[in-house]
Amino acid sequence: MPDRGVSLRRTAGALAIALACFVTGAVSVLSDEAVIVLSEKVLAGAERKYGADARKRLTAWRLLLASGGKTQSDLEKLNLVNNFFNRVPFLSDAAHWSREDYWATPVEMLASNGGDCEDFSIAKYFTLAALGIPIDRMKITYVKARTGNPVTEAHMVLTYYATPAAMPLVLDNLIPEIKPAGERPDLTPVYSFNGDGLWLAKERGDGKPVAGGSGNIGFWRDLKERMGKEFQ
Repeated sequence: MPDRGVSLRRTAGALAIALACFVTGAVSVLSDEAVIVLSEKVLAGAERKYGADARKRLTAWRLLLASGGKTQSDLEKLNLVNNFFNRVPFLSDAAHWSREDYWATPVEMLASNGGDCEDFSIAKYFTLAALGIPIDRMKITYVKARTGNPVTEAHMVLTYYATPAAMPLVLDNLIPEIKPAGERPDLTPVYSFNGDGLWLAKERGDGKPVAGGSGNIGFWRDLKERMGKEFQ
């Protein structure tokens, strides 16, 4: 199910800042590449907090990253990463973190073995960036997901553009298949963003970059502080 706790206006700006500035002991994003380092300290901390299976999940992620994907096509990498994270159980922020809205780091998501649509999209974004997918080919996209007629709910997916003008492919935790956006009439885009900027969907505007993020600096500061202390 889509994450009922997602607030499009509040979270889109904060995530845009995060994707532009993400720096932690586990993950750092510099310009168009990501470097993910899962040290023994991080693994041991996850095991202490969440149990032996947390180490196993993070070790599996480390092995995926170590493969590098150098000989794989972009589509092969997309399927590899999409399948890897879609095995994680969906849990709402309220059920998992006892909060209305909480976005976890990829380490937190895997260690705790749960996440919502934000967490799936962010984890896939950083993992694919670490495997060499240029960030200008990816956007984290807020959508309205039609779950009934006419019921819609806030949701988030990762979209991939083979070229700037191409129809994007949609990586979604709701379904296992990666499909072109044209085959997902149940999703209506609202915002999309990556480390380079934040855009209104063309259905809502002209596709130009829009201002956003500075009003949510407090939310971002809180996340950055948590990540700096991760598993210490």
